[in-house]
Amino acid sequence: MKILGIGNAIVDVICKVNENFLTQNNLTKGSMKLTFDKNEFEKMLFNLKIEKTVSGGSVANSVVGLSQLGNKVGFIGKISDDNLGKKYEEGLNQENVEFFYKKKKEELPTGTCLILITPDSERTMYTFLGTAGKISPNDINKEAIKNSELIFLEGYLWDEGDPKKAFTTAIENSNKVAMSLSDKFCVDRHKSHFLDLVKNKLDIIFANESEIMSLTDSKNFNEVIAFGQSTKKLLVITRGAKGAVCIDNETITNIDAQKNLNIIDLTGAGDLFAAGFLHGYINGLSTKESLEKGTKMSSKIIQKIGARI
Repeated sequence: MKILGIGNAIVDVICKVNENFLTQNNLTKGSMKLTFDKNEFEKMLFNLKIEKTVSGGSVANSVVGLSQLGNKVGFIGKISDDNLGKKYEEGLNQENVEFFYKKKKEELPTGTCLILITPDSERTMYTFLGTAGKISPNDINKEAIKNSELIFLEGYLWDEGDPKKAFTTAIENSNKVAMSLSDKFCVDRHKSHFLDLVKNKLDIIFANESEIMSLTDSKNFNEVIAFGQSTKKLLVITRGAKGAVCIDNETITNIDAQKNLNIIDLTGAGDLFAAGFLHGYINGLSTKESLEKGTKMSSKIIQKIGARI
């Protein structure tokens, strides 16, 4: 297998809202907020008009993108044997993603993420992890990991106790590891852990500019570049309208963002960028070509609703 993703198995529920909705519910635009209160989550969902539902989660979105580009891929994520769990598994199967998890009835339901899209196309996420947040080392298929050229992890998986152990088990059994930092709030919560991973455990790191600036306490982007060069890892950073940059030891490769796009929804932009870049990386393309593939994929996805091309 080319790439095995491990992440939160979350059903994305996509809804359009106005700015006031975010303010009224104490949500910070463009970020992800976690809730562990099932009743509070259901109350918010009750007041929304659903546009569509998708088998989501950050790394799952990337893995589906990789499958659509013709790569043999798989995914590990914890779901419950409930209605949403069945839909989740079916959704991955339809995208030719091998799902390495045997579902059973869990105490908590399958995880759900409300993706709230404001008129400016920005997406704000409100997530009830459900059983996805309870993934443990016992849920990790070591053979599937050993048979994969590369595993792809998400920083979101560090948001609760047991998943950290699952994370470690996955890394210890892997051939090569890529990880997305996921979210600035995620980085702020786990800065020391993430720095240790970046410096000592990971081969490829994906981040946007605000995430990497936060992780490294950088005052400007030159400091980020200096940090990237010091790690001797492959550090891939998306910079919005400024394009993207890859730092590989002393080599720095830049690419411009695509212009004149009809931006509708930024959900999945980073996920699909990672899919495009990893497709290039795993199939022997140059860094420049991999960045171009990532940019092409993210440019496609932001011109439609949701994280599926």
